[in-house]
Parts: sequence; C-alpha cells; structure tokens
Amino acid sequence: MDYLHSKFQPFEGEQKHKREPSGSKEFHEITKRDAPARLRSELDKLIEEHPEKLREECRKELNGFAELFGRYLSESSTEIKWEAIQKLPPNSILQHADLPSPSMENVKDMLNKLVMIKLNGGLGTSMGCHGPKSSITVRNDLTFLDLTVQQIQNLNKTYDTNVPLVLMNSFNTSEETAKIIQRYEGLQLQIYTFSQSAYPRIYKDTLLPVPKNCVVDKDSQGWYPPGHGDFYKSFKNSGLLDKFIEEGRTYCFISNIDNLGATVDLNILNHIFHSQVEPEFLIELTDKTKADVKGGTLIQYQDKLRILEIAQVPKEHVDDFKSVKTFRYFNTNNIWIQLPAIKKVLEQGLLNMEIIVNPKTLDNGASVIQLETAVGAAMKSFNGCIGINVPRRRFLPVKKTSDMLLVMSNLYKLSNGHLVMSPDRLFPTTPLVKLGDRHFSKVNEFLNRFASIPDILDLDHLTVSGDVTFGRNVVLKGTVIIIANHGDRIDIPSGAILENKIVSGNLRILDH
Repeated sequence: MDYLHSKFQPFEGEQKHKREPSGSKEFHEITKRDAPARLRSELDKLIEEHPEKLREECRKELNGFAELFGRYLSESSTEIKWEAIQKLPPNSILQHADLPSPSMENVKDMLNKLVMIKLNGGLGTSMGCHGPKSSITVRNDLTFLDLTVQQIQNLNKTYDTNVPLVLMNSFNTSEETAKIIQRYEGLQLQIYTFSQSAYPRIYKDTLLPVPKNCVVDKDSQGWYPPGHGDFYKSFKNSGLLDKFIEEGRTYCFISNIDNLGATVDLNILNHIFHSQVEPEFLIELTDKTKADVKGGTLIQYQDKLRILEIAQVPKEHVDDFKSVKTFRYFNTNNIWIQLPAIKKVLEQGLLNMEIIVNPKTLDNGASVIQLETAVGAAMKSFNGCIGINVPRRRFLPVKKTSDMLLVMSNLYKLSNGHLVMSPDRLFPTTPLVKLGDRHFSKVNEFLNRFASIPDILDLDHLTVSGDVTFGRNVVLKGTVIIIANHGDRIDIPSGAILENKIVSGNLRILDH
C-alpha cells in the first residue's frame, strides 16, 4: 500500500535563519523554527519519486501531519496547572445504576440511529501473535472480532434492527482484516472498514523524517499509525461520517476491540436519546482500584470537562493523581459521540487534542519520536459532555496473558458474544492476576503451561513467577503465590486445590 505525501506550502513570513546560536536555548529555538522548512524539503524529495496522479491520495493525511508537527513545535508543554483544576459540576458524572431501562417499543428506533465502532489498529505482537490483535483466539475458539460480530448480530436479530459495525484499521491490520471479515458474509450485519493515517516517524535529534520512500510496506520502521485520536479526521475523510448522517444515524459508540466488556448498553443509549439536552460526548468511567492508578480521569478545567492523563500531571502532583480518594474514577475509553457534532467540530476547526510524544528506538539504535493523539482527549472540543460511572464488567480489556487467564476461566460464562460473570462468584470484583513475563507473556507459552485453565471462582490474588506449569482441574482460592527461582521448576499436579498458599522451590511430578 502506498502512502504518498503532498507538498507543503511555505509558512507565511518564513525565512532562512543564518545566525549562529549563542547558547543551548537559542540553538534549540532556531532549529525548531527551521524544522518545518527542512521537513518539507525532505518530504518533497520523497514525493518526486512517485507519479503525480498518486500524490493526491494522501494530501489530507499530510495536512493532518503538518498540523500535528506544527503544534508539537509550538506547544511548550501539555502539563496542566494543578491549582486551576475546578470542582466537577453537579451531575457531570451520572451513576449507571440510576439510569432507567428503555421501553421495548423505543429500542429499535434508538438502535437504528447507532453506529458501533471498534478501534482495530493494533497488532498482537506484544502477546507473541502475528497479525491483528483482533484475530487472537480468546474464548471457545472465538477471536475478539468473532465475539464482537456475535454481539451485534444477536442485537440486530433480537430487536429487528440494523446496527452496523465499523472497524478503524491501521496499515498494520487493514489487509489481513479485509480477508478475515469475508467469513462473516451472510450474517445479519453490515461491516465497514476504514484506515487511520500513516505518519512518518521523525528523528529525535534532527526532527527529519525517517522513511526513505513512501511505500509503507517497504519501510515499515519509518511509519506509524498516530494513535486513535486520528479517528475523527480519518472517519470523515473515509466518507462514512457523511454516509451515516445521511442515513439518519446520530450517535456512534467507540471502544477498543480488545475490551470484551464494551457492548451496546441500552440504558446508556436510552439516556442519550431522552436527556433534556442530548449530550455531544459521553464517556464511560469505572471505579479506580490500585491496579488502575495510572489511568486517565475526568476533571473540570478551563470551564470544560476533559480527560486528564498522567503525562499531563506535574511531577509533584503525580501521587495526588494516583490517589483513589482524590480521583475515584478512570477512563474506560468507551465513548459515545454525536455524529453531527463530530462534523461540526471538524468543519469549524474546533478539534483540539493534546499531543502524546512517544519515543521509540529503531532496530539500528536510532532514537525517534512519533506524535500521537488519543480519542478521549477531544472531549473538551464538544459541548454537553458527561461521564457515566459504569460497573467494572464494562471494562474487560485483554492486554496481557494474565487478562486472558481471567476471560478463559470459569469466572465468566459466554452468551451471544457477551462475557457475563458467573453467578457463582461471591464477589463482584475480578481477581488480581500477575504472571511472570519471562515464561507467560506470549500466548503460546501461556497455553502450554496450563493443561486446563484453573477454577478461579474463589480466587482473590494470584502471582506466578518462574518455570511453573499447571495440571488439569487445578483449583485456586484466596491468595496464591507460586515462585520458582532461577533453575527451579514447579509442576502443580492435576486436581490440586491451593487456598491461601505460597509455593516455592522445586516441585515436579514425573510420569513412570
């Protein structure tokens, strides 16, 4: 797939700077001031190697990159002024438990105005898998994408409606996803796809682009997808935003493909359509635990609701940010947004998201940066925003194999693509599971270490480190810690029941 770059126009009043720097600060100011011109020159060289008819294809993308790069140079810091955080207005965070259920006669009409959007740009490489993360098998031989499709198909069948599924891919996942979704043809479900932008990485020292050509597949280290904040412009550029608005659809529900709890919630949908003023932007929050202290939270700042991320917090207030008492909720990245409001914000140039500077190291050791944005950061660009405190069941992400252990276990039952916590679990919270990276981080390694997934209905906390394997029908209860030191191996025998136990040293069961 070719991603070609349009030619940048000179900035007004732009000049060549020939003065010699007299100090470090002045040197950095001058190099930053000249950076747009130097970047443009390098991009022009890339463009000249390609036919003119292909250049327009990525003009919109490059305009976005030019804007992002320009903001990166001009914005000195994304830190907020801690003392300027305002008290949250009354009713800025509603309780999900207080939301009324919709009447059955209204459900079909509301669903026909909804679009389901899944962020599908990530690969499964961090879990040792090839291809899109959405293609990883997580339960009953079903993948993330299979479960999502089952959910929406069941919704459409149950209410005789037509909620479409839209996948935002990246250049990493687009081609493979196109092949995968062919197997869903014939289901009661329309699936649409579009790709987010491909932006060039830039060297940290020179701020010049890394890629030597515009063919992403041939220079994959030079390009990156710029975070899910790219959703807004790429969605509009794809033509899908206008298409859905013309069809009479008014809201989209956005979530990560690996969040198995992010299903269509009819109570939230009912609230959106029956509020006195329909919110343009609604974000789901859930109770913060010690495992979530780094997650973004909702604040009032400069008279607008917005998401505060830990990277925006002054160092001296990081502990305040992490405090469960100070900030009770964190962002699940389940977001409901009014489609006409997205169009308005884009057309009026109101979209404003903090830039995330993500440092990377290339295979050759070069230090580079990629400029990203997050979809929730756009909240302050919209009016009538609101948060809803939802149950933990709506936040069930699978980022590591420790999460996979939970969703594969008897802690959950599977019904029409929905994972529902077993009624036999006495506590509403999920166990805290920590599996050692060296032996459990990759999916195949993880699966090979369990003859069957243990019974964890009564588990509170599990820590496993080192060379440890589990036999069949193991039961874990309370707090269980299993540590195999370097050179040791522990085999938990089939049928073992471990309750509030610490296991260490060597334990091997050998066949004879």
